[in-house]
Amino acid sequence: MSQSVNAVTSSAGVKRPYRKGNPLSDAEKQQAAVARKKLTHKELKVFVRNPIKDRLLVECEKEGITQAEYIERLLQKAFSHTDKE
Repeated sequence: MSQSVNAVTSSAGVKRPYRKGNPLSDAEKQQAAVARKKLTHKELKVFVRNPIKDRLLVECEKEGITQAEYIERLLQKAFSHTDKE
């Protein structure tokens, strides 16, 4: 008799149970991430004209960073420039 007939694959076996409790939903993961960020960051809500927003998206994509990181860089440059004067 062939071994392939008697062989049991790992996918045929019973999966081991998840041991760390129930996994978080996507909304719960997002809430946890926001809560962690609030410890070291302040929220800033800004409205900008559509062409500026479109340009920001293009620049962020080009640099491979988030919009928040891009704006932080701009502000740091502006602050360091005014500190030197």
